[in-house]
Amino acid sequence: MDKRRKVILITDGDKYARKAVEHVARDIGGRCITMSCGNPSVLSGPDIVKLIKKAHHDPVLVMFDDSGFVGEGQGETALKYVAKHPDIEVLGVLAVASKTKQEEWTKIDFSIDQFGDITAFGVDKYGFQEMDIGRMNGDTVYCLDELDIPIIVGIGDIGKMAKKDHYESGAPITRKAVELILERSGYSYEQHE
Repeated sequence: MDKRRKVILITDGDKYARKAVEHVARDIGGRCITMSCGNPSVLSGPDIVKLIKKAHHDPVLVMFDDSGFVGEGQGETALKYVAKHPDIEVLGVLAVASKTKQEEWTKIDFSIDQFGDITAFGVDKYGFQEMDIGRMNGDTVYCLDELDIPIIVGIGDIGKMAKKDHYESGAPITRKAVELILERSGYSYEQHE
């Protein structure tokens, strides 16, 4: 039996993302590593793995943020450590768009725009479709192409997108992205309303 912890990585960690991710984790019966939030991330990869292992059950949602730092910042260093750890099974990644242009980008499998529609195009931080198919700009996404990630979903700025993803509305865009990762990974979870 596979005892690896089932984890979804999220490349955003500001206070809006934290509230949205916490809400979605509760809705799906999962856990959010709240201490992984920060803009930028402050916890190291080993510290985050310890917290994941202490979570009561899966799936575990974990946030990483480079705060716009170009190149590999602390958030990406921690993300790489967690993704490569032998006790962790990454179900997928929510690759969050940012203002960064032509600096850092990643390949994506698809995106979810601010209207909740699935698209082959990348999205911007507001959740609007961009011009590139299968590619998106972000500030904590540069390392994703180096990792063996089963599914990467592009998404706008979590908890924002002109209030369409606000936690008080249930963070519906983030929730849909997480549910699609769970569905495509074959992970069975208990949905809470």
